[in-house]
Amino acid sequence: MTPLRIALLTYRGNMYCGGQGIYAAYLAREWKRAGHEVHVIAGPPFPSLEPDIPLHRIPNANVFARGVRELVREHGARPLLADPLTLWELGVSRVGTFPEMQTFGARLLARWPALQRRHRFDVVFDNQSLSWPLLALRATGVPVVSVIHHPLHIDRRADFQIDRRLRARVRRSLYFPLWMQERVAPRLDKIVTVSEASRRAIERYFGIPEKDVSVVYNGTDTELFRPVPGQAIDTDLLFVGRTEDRKKGIGTLLEALTHLPDRVRLKIVDGRIPDDGLVPRLIARYGLEGRVVLRRDWLELPELVAEYSTARLAVVPSFFEGFGFPASEAMACGLPVVANGAGALPEVVGSDGSAGRLVPPQHPRALATAIQELLADPVALAETGRRARQRVQSAFRWSDAAAELIRIFEDTRRVAHRRPRAT
Repeated sequence: MTPLRIALLTYRGNMYCGGQGIYAAYLAREWKRAGHEVHVIAGPPFPSLEPDIPLHRIPNANVFARGVRELVREHGARPLLADPLTLWELGVSRVGTFPEMQTFGARLLARWPALQRRHRFDVVFDNQSLSWPLLALRATGVPVVSVIHHPLHIDRRADFQIDRRLRARVRRSLYFPLWMQERVAPRLDKIVTVSEASRRAIERYFGIPEKDVSVVYNGTDTELFRPVPGQAIDTDLLFVGRTEDRKKGIGTLLEALTHLPDRVRLKIVDGRIPDDGLVPRLIARYGLEGRVVLRRDWLELPELVAEYSTARLAVVPSFFEGFGFPASEAMACGLPVVANGAGALPEVVGSDGSAGRLVPPQHPRALATAIQELLADPVALAETGRRARQRVQSAFRWSDAAAELIRIFEDTRRVAHRRPRAT
């Protein structure tokens, strides 16, 4: 197999920004190990890559959700006003629009001719920015493949369910660049996704037939995510994820806790819990102050792995997951999982009950019942955790994901070489 030169685009590159950063870092590593030349082109916060993987930084002023005075103190007024893209970001972000996908693409396009002349990339792999300039890159003759982890329409729908006021609906509609993505995605050379659930959602929201979307499951690093011997257990239940993301279902979990015995404790690991956020409000509403521990600090990966080993089981109450790293990471650490039977979670956890339990979505009593049944049987709990790790080790390997994507890139290049090139 001839090595490929791959341009991997990710508008927010750091793995602490969520699944997209994890995805980019591990695929870059595996492609490099397989002998391909991979360049990561990323926006801030920038990723931490293995030393021999080139990183091309696409900087921005990080204006979203920050006050003008703070930005002026950091950058100075003149640089903010002198750059048209920064000025546009500053303006549209004041009305709640998240502009980074569009502006990442615009800044990339300005850099692209020099990058392509120097490196002659065989394929561009976009990590779900789906921005207008991808069409310009494609017009130069280089095939563009994009991964859609899940349609952002699902995030908007989850927000609508939490706050039905017209003003809130307008703001959330402005936030997501759905109109752009709906028009860009069908015009790219190939779309891939990370689960059958996401493939079905892509057909629904983007109009791309399921048969034209390839599913390549994510991996999970089972050498990193593994049981920590001797780690003291200090909680019954563990939730890992961004609690302000409404589709993660933290409200369902906290309500379920009210149906469990008072001795059952929950730990929430999220370094971005605001003082006036959803979790503090719900803890107060349900009177759970003595039963919930919050880890609100940023954890390095070894610290996160250790946290998984402090609990008896993990709970993933999401309304939708394109894949579900908190589930697969917990399972890799030998932790049984109780999850909503929603999105890709049945694909990750499995539907036979051997590696975890699935419950009806948004059903606090059913969630509480499944948790109580597992906690009441230590033998079954331990066996479920053992099988959970085995499932991840066999089904979700980054090396497999990287190899399958290379096959897709090769097929896409063959088709792309037969289409007319723009002049």
